[in-house]
Amino acid sequence: MNLLAVGTEAPHFKAINQDGKTIALSDFKGKKVLLYFYPRDNTPGCTKEACAFRDHVSAFQQLNVEILGVSIDDEKSHQSFAKKYDLPFALLADPEKSLVQAYGVWGEKSLYGKKYMGTHRVTYLIDESGRIAAVFPKVKPEKHAAEILAVLQEKAT
Repeated sequence: MNLLAVGTEAPHFKAINQDGKTIALSDFKGKKVLLYFYPRDNTPGCTKEACAFRDHVSAFQQLNVEILGVSIDDEKSHQSFAKKYDLPFALLADPEKSLVQAYGVWGEKSLYGKKYMGTHRVTYLIDESGRIAAVFPKVKPEKHAAEILAVLQEKAT
């Protein structure tokens, strides 16, 4: 992995969400963006993480933060995942791996001693001017939303 540093400009992107709508980073100028990368739809850790963001979405909205999830799954997979768990935020499809590579989250992983390439669970907080404000490289899916909220609330005071 080659993660982006705090203070650098976030790579611009355009991607399709679960509803077939094109979403661009520039759509959120003047807002904070929580861009979270996850390995796959409908897996236990990814489901816990998405549902935690769902359960805290109003707190993020009060802090002017837009949540965007990204995986290499396609639009149809995202649509099913979002509907099944009533996710109120955009899930961006990245089957070409352009976002995961631009944000440095695509890399070697290991499962039961077997190495493979995949998406690392990493979250970026992008500020209102499009710069990386925080990087969360070690994510515990069920506690991640609360962890980020604590950081945001601390900065707000």
